[in-house]
Amino acid sequence: MNGKTAPRFSLTSLLKAGTIAGMATAVLVTGAPMAFNTAHAEAVKLTAPPQVPSFADVVSAVTPAVVSVRVESRAQPASDDASNGFNFNFGPNFGGQNFDDLPDDHPLKRFFKEFGGGDQFSQRGDQERDYWKNHGKRGDKPRLRPTSQGSGFFITEDGYLVTNNHVVDGGSAFTVVMNDGSELSAKLVGRDPRTDLAVLKVDAKRKFTYVQFADDSKTRVGDWVVAVGNPFGLGGTVTAGIVSARGRDIGSGPYDDYLQVDAAVNRGNSGGPTFNLQGEVVGINTAIFSPSGGNVGIAFAIPASVAKDVVGKLMKGGEIQRGWLGVKIEPVTQDVADSLGLSEAAGALVNEPTGDSPGAKAGIKVGDVITAVDGEPVKGPKELARKIGSLDPGKVVDVSVWRDGKLVSVKVTLGTLPTDPKMASTEPQQEQGSDEQAAPAELTLDQLGLIVAPTDDGKGVAITSVNPDSDAADKGVKEGQKITSVNNQEIKSPADIKKIVEDAKKDGRKKVLFQIQDQTGNRFVALPIG
Repeated sequence: MNGKTAPRFSLTSLLKAGTIAGMATAVLVTGAPMAFNTAHAEAVKLTAPPQVPSFADVVSAVTPAVVSVRVESRAQPASDDASNGFNFNFGPNFGGQNFDDLPDDHPLKRFFKEFGGGDQFSQRGDQERDYWKNHGKRGDKPRLRPTSQGSGFFITEDGYLVTNNHVVDGGSAFTVVMNDGSELSAKLVGRDPRTDLAVLKVDAKRKFTYVQFADDSKTRVGDWVVAVGNPFGLGGTVTAGIVSARGRDIGSGPYDDYLQVDAAVNRGNSGGPTFNLQGEVVGINTAIFSPSGGNVGIAFAIPASVAKDVVGKLMKGGEIQRGWLGVKIEPVTQDVADSLGLSEAAGALVNEPTGDSPGAKAGIKVGDVITAVDGEPVKGPKELARKIGSLDPGKVVDVSVWRDGKLVSVKVTLGTLPTDPKMASTEPQQEQGSDEQAAPAELTLDQLGLIVAPTDDGKGVAITSVNPDSDAADKGVKEGQKITSVNNQEIKSPADIKKIVEDAKKDGRKKVLFQIQDQTGNRFVALPIG
């Protein structure tokens, strides 16, 4: 032996070495260490940012003030006379005949007589006929039948509530369904078809939760709103959205000034409120735009400022009286503005004052452009109608008009807007002589594309021909119509037109304003002259 001692390996050392070798082998084979424990990731969980709004507080506060309105109308049922084809006699009926009407040899009549039933049926029929004779026939009193259903909301603690006029129109009885399901009778206080508003009153010995109108001048496009109502008769329903636009004109009347919202509004929401996040009513839902008949995200609400004024008057007197100027007006286009020397296309162009109207008596003339009322600018015909309509009859107003190239002030004492649509209309009456044949001495206005001739009565000139490729033809000027004024100057002959056109050229104007008359009335058309 050389005295060297062979190394000794313990079992522990061997195991460690084997483990290390195994791991090294695993690294060589797989390229990565083997995982021995599986880790589980946590589920996704986000914390909502505090700025996201919730409508729950608003809804819980205002919902008790919102109601469903059921309307019933008195319908006269059909008479029970024999002529109406219905048989209201009681007792057995056989093929449309009563027992007593059957022939004596009828097998059914013999059968009932043999078994003693015929007299009983006859006696009962006589008794029932006597009963109805003594208590009146069916149809003597009209019956109430459901006709419409909408929404509404309380505005006072003692039971005054607002809804749409088209909800209650034609109704004889009104039922208010509260948020808790209780039903109360209501009476109609007043309604205003022109703004589609109505006021009902519930007489009950209780205090109602009510809401108030907002200052909608502070309502901005993009503000959050909440609509509460009774769509499709489902009961209290809440939808949310934003104000999409202001001042919408949907062609429903002269006072159109709607808020447009994209909250889901459907049939049955009419008369229901739209709230801001402070729980104030910014509008009353009244119409939707819907090619399909359902919600497409375009709804229109009567602004709170309009509703507040009308509702206040309805609560006091039940009838709305509006100021009346009595002139037919149309928009001022850029062409019209250029023709008259206006700096901008704004105001309302007077087409024709109504006979004996306040405007006519005060001296407002055809061709005047109304630019302001009591110092407040008028942007267009709709705004003028709203301004005048919001004033009380008898009020003296200062009307600013653009006439002959300068501003003129006219004092007008407003009248009362007639309730008769024909009286309130500012459409001019058809004048005699509008279809008169043209007299000789025609004048060709090549630059306008017109040939005109004098009329027999000397009022205006008749259009005898229109160049189909001219601007006049493009704007609807036709043969047979009459030109009554040019640039607000009365026309009596074709020569007058030529002179006014030449004067307009000298003044540097590029267009002149023609007043065209036909059987339907008057209108203004601006035509280029150079």
